[in-house]
Amino acid sequence: MSKYLTKRAEDYSKWYNELVVKADLAETSAVRGCMVIKPYGFAIWEKMQAELDRMFKETGHQNAYFPLFVPKSLFEAEEKNAEGFAKECAVVTHYRLQSDPEKEGKLRVDPNAKLEEELVVRPTSEAIIWNTYKKWIQSYRDLPLLINQWANVVRWEMRTRLFLRTAEFLWQEGHTAHATKEEAVAEAKQMQEVYATFAEQFMAMPVVRGAKSESERFAGADDTYTIEALMQDGKALQAGTSHFLGQNFAKAFDVKFTPKEGKQQYVWATSWGVSTRLIGGLIMTHSDDAGLVLPPKLAPIQVVIVPIYKGEDQLQMISTKVDAYIKALKSKGVSVKFDDRDTLRPGAKFAEYELKGVPVRVAVGARDLEKGTVEVARRDTFEKNTIPQEELVDYVANLLDQIQENLYNRALTYRNEHITEVNSFDEFKQVIEEKGGFVSAHWDGTTATEDKIKELTKATIRCIPNDTKQEDGVCVFSGEKSTQRVLFAKAY
Repeated sequence: MSKYLTKRAEDYSKWYNELVVKADLAETSAVRGCMVIKPYGFAIWEKMQAELDRMFKETGHQNAYFPLFVPKSLFEAEEKNAEGFAKECAVVTHYRLQSDPEKEGKLRVDPNAKLEEELVVRPTSEAIIWNTYKKWIQSYRDLPLLINQWANVVRWEMRTRLFLRTAEFLWQEGHTAHATKEEAVAEAKQMQEVYATFAEQFMAMPVVRGAKSESERFAGADDTYTIEALMQDGKALQAGTSHFLGQNFAKAFDVKFTPKEGKQQYVWATSWGVSTRLIGGLIMTHSDDAGLVLPPKLAPIQVVIVPIYKGEDQLQMISTKVDAYIKALKSKGVSVKFDDRDTLRPGAKFAEYELKGVPVRVAVGARDLEKGTVEVARRDTFEKNTIPQEELVDYVANLLDQIQENLYNRALTYRNEHITEVNSFDEFKQVIEEKGGFVSAHWDGTTATEDKIKELTKATIRCIPNDTKQEDGVCVFSGEKSTQRVLFAKAY
Protein backbone atom coordinates (compact mmCIF):
# COMPACT_ATOMS: atom_id res chain seq x y z
CA MET A 1 0.00 0.00 0.00
CA SER A 2 1.30 3.43 -0.92
CA LYS A 3 1.68 6.11 1.73
CA TYR A 4 0.81 8.58 -1.03
CA LEU A 5 -2.69 7.35 -1.84
CA THR A 6 -6.11 7.01 -0.29
CA LYS A 7 -7.19 3.35 -0.25
CA ARG A 8 -9.55 2.38 -3.05
CA ALA A 9 -11.99 0.85 -0.56
CA GLU A 10 -12.21 4.12 1.36
CA ASP A 11 -12.86 6.51 -1.54
CA TYR A 12 -12.41 5.20 -5.06
CA SER A 13 -12.87 8.60 -6.72
CA LYS A 14 -10.32 10.25 -4.45
CA TRP A 15 -7.88 7.36 -4.97
CA TYR A 16 -8.21 7.78 -8.75
CA ASN A 17 -7.66 11.54 -8.71
CA GLU A 18 -4.66 11.25 -6.39
CA LEU A 19 -3.12 8.50 -8.50
CA VAL A 20 -3.39 10.45 -11.75
CA VAL A 21 -1.59 13.41 -10.20
CA LYS A 22 0.97 11.62 -8.01
CA ALA A 23 1.97 9.12 -10.70
CA ASP A 24 2.75 12.15 -12.88
CA LEU A 25 0.18 11.39 -15.57
CA ALA A 26 -1.75 14.66 -15.72
CA GLU A 27 -2.88 17.70 -13.79
CA THR A 28 -5.60 20.29 -14.00
CA SER A 29 -4.82 23.40 -16.02
CA ALA A 30 -5.66 27.11 -15.82
CA VAL A 31 -8.50 26.46 -18.30
CA ARG A 32 -11.64 25.25 -16.56
CA GLY A 33 -12.24 21.56 -17.21
CA CYS A 34 -9.05 21.05 -19.23
CA MET A 35 -5.97 19.02 -18.34
CA VAL A 36 -2.24 19.11 -18.89
CA ILE A 37 -1.05 15.65 -19.91
CA LYS A 38 2.43 15.27 -18.44
CA PRO A 39 5.28 13.42 -20.20
CA TYR A 40 4.70 10.08 -18.44
CA GLY A 41 0.97 10.17 -19.20
CA PHE A 42 1.60 11.27 -22.76
CA ALA A 43 4.08 8.43 -23.22
CA ILE A 44 1.26 5.97 -22.47
CA TRP A 45 -0.96 7.77 -25.01
CA GLU A 46 1.84 7.62 -27.60
CA LYS A 47 2.08 3.84 -27.17
CA MET A 48 -1.69 3.56 -27.54
CA GLN A 49 -1.56 5.78 -30.62
CA ALA A 50 1.22 3.77 -32.22
CA GLU A 51 -0.60 0.45 -31.88
CA LEU A 52 -3.98 1.79 -32.96
CA ASP A 53 -2.46 3.66 -35.90
CA ARG A 54 -0.77 0.46 -37.04
CA MET A 55 -4.07 -1.43 -36.80
CA PHE A 56 -5.93 1.28 -38.73
CA LYS A 57 -3.37 1.22 -41.53
CA GLU A 58 -3.46 -2.57 -41.67
CA THR A 59 -7.20 -2.29 -42.35
CA GLY A 60 -6.63 0.13 -45.22
CA HIS A 61 -7.11 3.53 -43.58
CA GLN A 62 -5.06 6.66 -44.20
CA ASN A 63 -4.49 9.64 -41.91
CA ALA A 64 -5.52 13.18 -42.80
CA TYR A 65 -6.27 16.37 -40.88
CA PHE A 66 -9.28 18.68 -40.96
CA PRO A 67 -9.90 22.13 -39.42
CA LEU A 68 -10.61 22.68 -35.74
CA PHE A 69 -13.32 25.22 -36.61
CA VAL A 70 -16.66 24.34 -38.20
CA PRO A 71 -18.87 27.07 -39.72
CA LYS A 72 -22.15 27.09 -37.81
CA SER A 73 -24.18 26.57 -41.01
CA LEU A 74 -22.26 23.35 -41.74
CA PHE A 75 -22.63 22.18 -38.17
CA GLU A 76 -26.41 22.63 -38.43
CA ALA A 77 -26.71 20.69 -41.69
CA GLU A 78 -27.30 17.29 -40.06
CA GLU A 79 -30.01 18.12 -37.53
CA LYS A 80 -29.72 15.16 -35.15
CA ASN A 81 -25.96 15.57 -34.85
CA ALA A 82 -26.26 19.32 -34.28
CA GLU A 83 -28.96 18.88 -31.64
CA GLY A 84 -27.01 16.10 -29.92
CA PHE A 85 -23.92 18.24 -29.40
CA ALA A 86 -25.42 21.74 -29.21
CA LYS A 87 -25.26 22.08 -25.42
CA GLU A 88 -21.54 21.15 -25.37
CA CYS A 89 -20.36 23.50 -28.11
CA ALA A 90 -17.80 26.26 -27.67
CA VAL A 91 -18.41 29.00 -30.26
CA VAL A 92 -16.01 31.61 -31.70
CA THR A 93 -17.74 34.91 -32.41
CA HIS A 94 -14.87 37.43 -32.79
CA TYR A 95 -11.37 37.36 -34.25
CA ARG A 96 -9.48 40.17 -32.52
CA LEU A 97 -8.71 41.75 -29.13
CA GLN A 98 -7.87 45.39 -28.50
CA SER A 99 -6.70 47.56 -25.61
CA ASP A 100 -9.46 48.36 -23.15
CA PRO A 101 -9.71 52.18 -22.86
CA GLU A 102 -11.31 51.89 -19.42
CA LYS A 103 -8.76 49.44 -17.92
CA GLU A 104 -5.09 50.17 -18.49
CA GLY A 105 -3.04 47.13 -19.51
CA LYS A 106 -6.14 45.01 -20.17
CA LEU A 107 -7.65 43.72 -23.39
CA ARG A 108 -11.23 43.39 -24.58
CA VAL A 109 -12.94 41.85 -27.59
CA ASP A 110 -12.89 44.27 -30.50
CA PRO A 111 -16.61 44.90 -31.20
CA ASN A 112 -15.75 45.67 -34.83
CA ALA A 113 -14.13 42.25 -35.33
CA LYS A 114 -17.28 40.15 -35.26
CA LEU A 115 -17.15 37.12 -37.54
CA GLU A 116 -19.56 37.09 -40.45
CA GLU A 117 -20.42 33.51 -39.46
CA GLU A 118 -19.85 32.03 -36.03
CA LEU A 119 -17.46 29.07 -35.81
CA VAL A 120 -18.09 25.98 -33.69
CA VAL A 121 -14.97 24.50 -32.10
CA ARG A 122 -15.32 20.89 -33.22
CA PRO A 123 -16.99 18.54 -30.72
CA THR A 124 -16.70 15.95 -33.51
CA SER A 125 -15.79 16.39 -37.17
CA GLU A 126 -18.56 14.84 -39.27
CA ALA A 127 -19.79 18.22 -40.56
CA ILE A 128 -16.48 19.63 -41.81
CA ILE A 129 -15.38 16.25 -43.16
CA TRP A 130 -18.57 15.51 -45.08
CA ASN A 131 -18.54 18.99 -46.57
CA THR A 132 -15.03 18.12 -47.81
CA TYR A 133 -16.03 14.67 -49.05
CA LYS A 134 -18.52 16.30 -51.42
CA LYS A 135 -15.49 17.54 -53.40
CA TRP A 136 -13.59 14.26 -53.14
CA ILE A 137 -16.32 11.82 -54.19
CA GLN A 138 -17.91 11.72 -57.64
CA SER A 139 -17.57 8.15 -58.90
CA TYR A 140 -17.60 4.60 -57.58
CA ARG A 141 -13.88 4.71 -58.32
CA ASP A 142 -13.47 7.13 -55.38
CA LEU A 143 -14.94 4.58 -52.96
CA PRO A 144 -14.42 3.31 -50.38
CA LEU A 145 -12.86 6.40 -48.83
CA LEU A 146 -11.16 5.35 -45.59
CA ILE A 147 -9.85 8.31 -43.58
CA ASN A 148 -8.72 8.69 -39.97
CA GLN A 149 -7.53 11.77 -38.14
CA TRP A 150 -5.68 12.20 -34.84
CA ALA A 151 -6.97 15.40 -33.28
CA ASN A 152 -8.32 17.24 -30.27
CA VAL A 153 -11.98 18.06 -29.73
CA VAL A 154 -13.86 20.34 -27.35
CA ARG A 155 -17.04 19.41 -25.49
CA TRP A 156 -17.93 21.93 -22.83
CA GLU A 157 -18.57 19.47 -20.03
CA MET A 158 -19.84 20.80 -16.70
CA ARG A 159 -18.46 18.01 -14.51
CA THR A 160 -14.95 16.97 -15.42
CA ARG A 161 -12.43 14.38 -14.25
CA LEU A 162 -8.88 13.91 -15.52
CA PHE A 163 -8.80 11.64 -18.59
CA LEU A 164 -12.38 10.40 -18.12
CA ARG A 165 -14.24 13.59 -18.99
CA THR A 166 -12.53 16.87 -19.88
CA ALA A 167 -13.61 19.92 -21.85
CA GLU A 168 -10.83 19.25 -24.36
CA PHE A 169 -9.46 15.80 -25.06
CA LEU A 170 -7.29 13.97 -27.57
CA TRP A 171 -8.70 11.26 -29.77
CA GLN A 172 -8.81 9.72 -33.18
CA GLU A 173 -11.87 9.77 -35.39
CA GLY A 174 -12.34 7.65 -38.46
CA HIS A 175 -14.73 8.77 -41.21
CA THR A 176 -15.44 6.46 -44.13
CA ALA A 177 -17.64 6.52 -47.22
CA HIS A 178 -18.94 3.44 -49.05
CA ALA A 179 -20.93 2.48 -52.13
CA THR A 180 -23.33 0.14 -50.31
CA LYS A 181 -25.05 -0.22 -46.96
CA GLU A 182 -23.53 -3.67 -46.52
CA GLU A 183 -19.98 -2.32 -46.92
CA ALA A 184 -20.59 0.46 -44.41
CA VAL A 185 -22.09 -1.86 -41.80
CA ALA A 186 -19.17 -4.27 -42.28
CA GLU A 187 -16.74 -1.37 -41.81
CA ALA A 188 -18.41 -0.21 -38.58
CA LYS A 189 -18.36 -3.74 -37.17
CA GLN A 190 -14.76 -4.26 -38.28
CA MET A 191 -13.64 -1.16 -36.38
CA GLN A 192 -15.54 -2.28 -33.29
CA GLU A 193 -13.48 -5.48 -33.45
CA VAL A 194 -10.25 -3.50 -33.95
CA TYR A 195 -11.02 -1.57 -30.78
CA ALA A 196 -11.92 -4.74 -28.88
CA THR A 197 -8.69 -6.43 -30.00
CA PHE A 198 -6.65 -3.43 -28.90
CA ALA A 199 -8.40 -3.26 -25.52
CA GLU A 200 -7.91 -6.94 -24.79
CA GLN A 201 -4.49 -7.62 -26.30
CA PHE A 202 -2.72 -4.36 -25.39
CA MET A 203 -4.67 -2.82 -22.51
CA ALA A 204 -5.34 -6.29 -20.98
CA MET A 205 -8.89 -4.97 -20.48
CA PRO A 206 -11.72 -7.39 -21.32
CA VAL A 207 -14.67 -5.81 -23.09
CA VAL A 208 -18.22 -6.68 -24.07
CA ARG A 209 -18.97 -6.13 -27.74
CA GLY A 210 -22.47 -4.94 -28.44
CA ALA A 211 -24.88 -2.41 -29.94
CA LYS A 212 -26.30 0.66 -28.23
CA SER A 213 -29.99 1.12 -27.61
CA GLU A 214 -31.66 3.80 -29.72
CA SER A 215 -31.47 6.45 -27.00
CA GLU A 216 -27.77 5.78 -26.36
CA ARG A 217 -26.70 5.96 -30.02
CA PHE A 218 -24.38 8.61 -31.39
CA ALA A 219 -26.35 11.66 -32.56
CA GLY A 220 -26.96 11.18 -36.28
CA ALA A 221 -26.24 7.42 -36.38
CA ASP A 222 -28.53 4.61 -37.49
CA ASP A 223 -26.60 2.17 -35.28
CA THR A 224 -23.80 2.48 -32.74
CA TYR A 225 -21.53 -0.45 -31.92
CA THR A 226 -19.66 -0.25 -28.65
CA ILE A 227 -17.09 -1.96 -26.47
CA GLU A 228 -17.94 -1.77 -22.76
CA ALA A 229 -15.41 -2.42 -19.99
CA LEU A 230 -15.94 -2.86 -16.26
CA MET A 231 -13.90 -0.88 -13.78
CA GLN A 232 -12.84 -2.10 -10.32
CA ASP A 233 -15.55 -0.09 -8.57
CA GLY A 234 -18.28 -1.89 -10.50
CA LYS A 235 -19.01 0.94 -12.94
CA ALA A 236 -18.91 0.48 -16.69
CA LEU A 237 -16.77 2.48 -19.08
CA GLN A 238 -17.65 3.00 -22.73
CA ALA A 239 -14.20 2.36 -24.17
CA GLY A 240 -14.82 2.86 -27.89
CA THR A 241 -17.67 3.31 -30.33
CA SER A 242 -18.18 2.74 -34.04
CA HIS A 243 -21.18 4.21 -35.83
CA PHE A 244 -23.10 3.20 -38.93
CA LEU A 245 -24.33 6.59 -40.13
CA GLY A 246 -26.50 5.34 -42.98
CA GLN A 247 -26.92 8.06 -45.62
CA ASN A 248 -27.74 10.79 -43.08
CA PHE A 249 -24.59 12.86 -43.60
CA ALA A 250 -24.43 12.15 -47.32
CA LYS A 251 -27.93 13.60 -47.70
CA ALA A 252 -27.20 16.53 -45.41
CA PHE A 253 -24.11 17.49 -47.46
CA ASP A 254 -25.30 16.17 -50.83
CA VAL A 255 -22.48 13.64 -51.22
CA LYS A 256 -23.32 11.43 -54.21
CA PHE A 257 -21.43 9.06 -56.47
CA THR A 258 -22.07 7.62 -59.89
CA PRO A 259 -22.00 3.80 -59.84
CA LYS A 260 -21.13 1.62 -62.84
CA GLU A 261 -24.81 1.55 -63.76
CA GLY A 262 -24.78 5.33 -64.17
CA LYS A 263 -27.56 6.65 -61.87
CA GLN A 264 -26.27 8.83 -59.01
CA GLN A 265 -26.69 7.60 -55.44
CA TYR A 266 -25.93 8.89 -51.97
CA VAL A 267 -22.93 7.24 -50.32
CA TRP A 268 -23.10 5.28 -47.05
CA ALA A 269 -21.05 6.37 -44.06
CA THR A 270 -19.37 5.37 -40.81
CA SER A 271 -17.47 7.15 -38.06
CA TRP A 272 -15.60 5.71 -35.09
CA GLY A 273 -13.36 6.92 -32.28
CA VAL A 274 -11.46 6.32 -29.07
CA SER A 275 -9.92 8.95 -26.84
CA THR A 276 -7.58 9.66 -23.95
CA ARG A 277 -10.31 8.32 -21.66
CA LEU A 278 -8.70 4.95 -22.43
CA ILE A 279 -5.93 5.99 -20.03
CA GLY A 280 -8.58 6.37 -17.33
CA GLY A 281 -9.84 2.90 -18.22
CA LEU A 282 -6.33 1.49 -18.02
CA ILE A 283 -5.86 2.96 -14.54
CA MET A 284 -9.18 1.72 -13.18
CA THR A 285 -8.90 -1.78 -14.64
CA HIS A 286 -5.57 -2.78 -13.07
CA SER A 287 -4.19 -0.35 -10.50
CA ASP A 288 -4.08 -0.91 -6.74
CA ASP A 289 -3.49 0.81 -3.41
CA ALA A 290 0.25 1.05 -4.16
CA GLY A 291 -0.31 2.94 -7.41
CA LEU A 292 -0.46 2.30 -11.12
CA VAL A 293 -0.31 -1.18 -12.57
CA LEU A 294 0.49 -1.01 -16.27
CA PRO A 295 0.31 -3.84 -18.80
CA PRO A 296 3.80 -4.30 -20.27
CA LYS A 297 2.67 -3.63 -23.86
CA LEU A 298 1.68 -0.06 -22.95
CA ALA A 299 4.17 0.73 -20.18
CA PRO A 300 6.56 3.57 -21.12
CA ILE A 301 9.22 1.85 -18.99
CA GLN A 302 8.86 -1.93 -18.97
CA VAL A 303 11.90 -2.70 -16.81
CA VAL A 304 13.73 -0.50 -14.32
CA ILE A 305 17.13 -1.52 -13.00
CA VAL A 306 18.07 -0.06 -9.61
CA PRO A 307 21.71 -0.31 -8.49
CA ILE A 308 22.36 -0.73 -4.76
CA TYR A 309 25.81 0.56 -4.00
CA LYS A 310 28.16 2.42 -1.70
CA GLY A 311 30.50 4.78 -3.45
CA GLU A 312 31.41 5.42 -7.08
CA ASP A 313 33.56 2.29 -7.43
CA GLN A 314 30.66 -0.06 -6.69
CA LEU A 315 28.34 1.93 -8.98
CA GLN A 316 30.88 1.69 -11.78
CA MET A 317 31.20 -2.08 -11.33
CA ILE A 318 27.43 -2.54 -11.36
CA SER A 319 27.00 -0.19 -14.35
CA THR A 320 29.58 -2.07 -16.40
CA LYS A 321 27.92 -5.42 -15.68
CA VAL A 322 24.39 -4.16 -16.27
CA ASP A 323 25.19 -2.39 -19.54
CA ALA A 324 25.33 -5.65 -21.47
CA TYR A 325 21.95 -6.73 -20.11
CA ILE A 326 20.38 -3.39 -21.02
CA LYS A 327 21.60 -3.72 -24.61
CA ALA A 328 20.35 -7.32 -24.82
CA LEU A 329 16.91 -6.37 -23.46
CA LYS A 330 16.62 -3.41 -25.82
CA SER A 331 17.51 -5.69 -28.74
CA LYS A 332 14.40 -7.71 -27.80
CA GLY A 333 12.28 -4.55 -27.95
CA VAL A 334 12.12 -4.12 -24.17
CA SER A 335 12.23 -0.55 -22.83
CA VAL A 336 14.70 -0.30 -19.93
CA LYS A 337 15.66 2.45 -17.51
CA PHE A 338 18.82 2.31 -15.40
CA ASP A 339 18.21 4.57 -12.40
CA ASP A 340 21.61 5.54 -11.02
CA ARG A 341 20.46 8.79 -9.41
CA ASP A 342 22.37 9.56 -6.23
CA THR A 343 19.63 11.81 -4.86
CA LEU A 344 17.30 8.96 -3.76
CA ARG A 345 17.86 5.83 -1.71
CA PRO A 346 16.94 2.46 -3.30
CA GLY A 347 13.79 2.14 -1.16
CA ALA A 348 12.50 5.51 -2.36
CA LYS A 349 13.16 4.47 -5.96
CA PHE A 350 11.28 1.20 -5.43
CA ALA A 351 8.27 3.15 -4.11
CA GLU A 352 8.41 5.57 -7.06
CA TYR A 353 8.36 2.81 -9.66
CA GLU A 354 5.61 0.95 -7.83
CA LEU A 355 3.56 4.17 -7.91
CA LYS A 356 4.27 4.58 -11.63
CA GLY A 357 3.36 0.98 -12.42
CA VAL A 358 6.62 -0.18 -14.01
CA PRO A 359 5.97 -3.91 -14.67
CA VAL A 360 9.40 -5.30 -13.70
CA ARG A 361 12.01 -4.05 -11.27
CA VAL A 362 15.54 -5.44 -11.14
CA ALA A 363 17.81 -4.73 -8.14
CA VAL A 364 21.57 -5.27 -8.44
CA GLY A 365 24.02 -4.76 -5.58
CA ALA A 366 27.70 -5.42 -4.99
CA ARG A 367 26.87 -8.71 -3.25
CA ASP A 368 24.79 -9.75 -6.22
CA LEU A 369 27.81 -9.25 -8.45
CA GLU A 370 29.84 -11.56 -6.19
CA LYS A 371 27.11 -14.21 -6.20
CA GLY A 372 26.27 -13.81 -9.90
CA THR A 373 22.60 -13.12 -9.12
CA VAL A 374 19.97 -10.36 -9.39
CA GLU A 375 16.62 -9.77 -7.67
CA VAL A 376 13.62 -9.45 -9.99
CA ALA A 377 10.26 -8.12 -8.72
CA ARG A 378 7.00 -8.07 -10.69
CA ARG A 379 4.60 -5.18 -10.11
CA ASP A 380 1.33 -7.07 -10.62
CA THR A 381 1.81 -9.59 -7.77
CA PHE A 382 4.77 -8.05 -5.86
CA GLU A 383 6.47 -11.45 -6.18
CA LYS A 384 10.29 -11.37 -5.98
CA ASN A 385 12.79 -13.93 -7.23
CA THR A 386 16.55 -14.13 -7.14
CA ILE A 387 17.92 -15.55 -10.39
CA PRO A 388 21.33 -16.12 -12.02
CA GLN A 389 22.49 -13.05 -13.94
CA GLU A 390 22.99 -15.00 -17.15
CA GLU A 391 19.27 -15.89 -17.17
CA LEU A 392 18.10 -12.30 -16.71
CA VAL A 393 17.34 -11.35 -20.31
CA ASP A 394 15.21 -14.39 -21.19
CA TYR A 395 13.62 -14.43 -17.74
CA VAL A 396 12.48 -10.80 -18.00
CA ALA A 397 11.21 -11.20 -21.57
CA ASN A 398 9.10 -14.18 -20.48
CA LEU A 399 7.99 -12.42 -17.32
CA LEU A 400 6.62 -9.45 -19.28
CA ASP A 401 4.44 -11.85 -21.30
CA GLN A 402 3.27 -13.52 -18.08
CA ILE A 403 2.35 -10.18 -16.51
CA GLN A 404 0.40 -9.11 -19.60
CA GLU A 405 -1.55 -12.39 -19.55
CA ASN A 406 -2.09 -12.31 -15.78
CA LEU A 407 -3.49 -8.78 -15.85
CA TYR A 408 -5.98 -9.73 -18.57
CA ASN A 409 -7.06 -12.93 -16.80
CA ARG A 410 -7.41 -11.14 -13.47
CA ALA A 411 -9.60 -8.44 -15.03
CA LEU A 412 -11.59 -11.06 -16.95
CA THR A 413 -12.31 -13.02 -13.78
CA TYR A 414 -13.51 -9.86 -12.03
CA ARG A 415 -15.67 -8.88 -15.00
CA ASN A 416 -17.24 -12.33 -15.33
CA GLU A 417 -17.97 -12.48 -11.60
CA HIS A 418 -19.77 -9.15 -11.95
CA ILE A 419 -22.22 -10.04 -14.71
CA THR A 420 -25.39 -10.91 -12.81
CA GLU A 421 -28.63 -12.20 -14.31
CA VAL A 422 -31.78 -10.86 -12.66
CA ASN A 423 -35.47 -11.52 -13.26
CA SER A 424 -37.20 -8.90 -11.14
CA PHE A 425 -36.80 -5.18 -10.53
CA ASP A 426 -36.15 -5.78 -6.82
CA GLU A 427 -33.22 -8.03 -7.76
CA PHE A 428 -32.10 -5.43 -10.29
CA LYS A 429 -31.99 -2.63 -7.71
CA GLN A 430 -30.25 -4.80 -5.14
CA VAL A 431 -27.46 -5.83 -7.50
CA ILE A 432 -26.95 -2.29 -8.80
CA GLU A 433 -26.71 -0.85 -5.28
CA GLU A 434 -24.89 -3.61 -3.40
CA LYS A 435 -22.78 -5.57 -5.89
CA GLY A 436 -22.38 -3.35 -8.93
CA GLY A 437 -21.13 -4.49 -12.29
CA PHE A 438 -23.22 -5.48 -15.29
CA VAL A 439 -26.82 -6.54 -14.72
CA SER A 440 -28.18 -8.86 -17.39
CA ALA A 441 -31.91 -8.28 -17.60
CA HIS A 442 -34.85 -8.50 -19.95
CA TRP A 443 -36.04 -5.16 -21.34
CA ASP A 444 -39.17 -4.42 -23.36
CA GLY A 445 -37.31 -2.37 -25.96
CA THR A 446 -38.95 0.98 -25.18
CA THR A 447 -37.17 4.25 -24.44
CA ALA A 448 -39.79 5.03 -21.78
CA THR A 449 -38.80 1.97 -19.73
CA GLU A 450 -35.10 2.67 -20.26
CA ASP A 451 -35.54 6.27 -19.05
CA LYS A 452 -37.54 5.23 -16.00
CA ILE A 453 -34.94 2.63 -14.95
CA LYS A 454 -32.23 5.28 -15.31
CA GLU A 455 -34.24 7.74 -13.23
CA LEU A 456 -34.79 5.23 -10.43
CA THR A 457 -31.37 3.52 -10.34
CA LYS A 458 -28.92 5.69 -12.37
CA ALA A 459 -28.21 2.54 -14.41
CA THR A 460 -28.27 2.75 -18.21
CA ILE A 461 -28.28 0.16 -20.96
CA ARG A 462 -24.61 -0.22 -21.75
CA CYS A 463 -25.22 -2.46 -24.75
CA ILE A 464 -27.18 -5.24 -26.35
CA PRO A 465 -24.35 -7.82 -26.47
CA ASN A 466 -23.38 -9.26 -29.84
CA ASP A 467 -23.55 -12.77 -28.39
CA THR A 468 -26.86 -12.32 -26.57
CA LYS A 469 -29.15 -15.33 -26.94
CA GLN A 470 -32.74 -15.05 -28.06
CA GLU A 471 -34.92 -16.15 -25.15
CA ASP A 472 -38.47 -15.44 -24.17
CA GLY A 473 -38.92 -13.47 -20.99
CA VAL A 474 -40.57 -10.43 -19.46
CA CYS A 475 -39.11 -6.97 -18.90
CA VAL A 476 -37.85 -6.56 -15.32
CA PHE A 477 -39.56 -3.19 -15.03
CA SER A 478 -42.73 -3.20 -17.16
CA GLY A 479 -43.54 -6.92 -17.26
CA GLU A 480 -44.01 -6.70 -21.03
CA LYS A 481 -42.70 -9.41 -23.34
CA SER A 482 -38.99 -9.51 -24.15
CA THR A 483 -36.91 -11.76 -26.40
CA GLN A 484 -33.38 -11.01 -25.16
CA ARG A 485 -31.33 -9.77 -22.25
CA VAL A 486 -29.36 -6.53 -22.32
CA LEU A 487 -26.61 -5.26 -20.01
CA PHE A 488 -27.32 -2.43 -17.58
CA ALA A 489 -24.80 -0.71 -15.33
CA LYS A 490 -23.91 2.57 -13.70
CA ALA A 491 -21.27 4.15 -15.90
CA TYR A 492 -18.60 6.81 -16.17
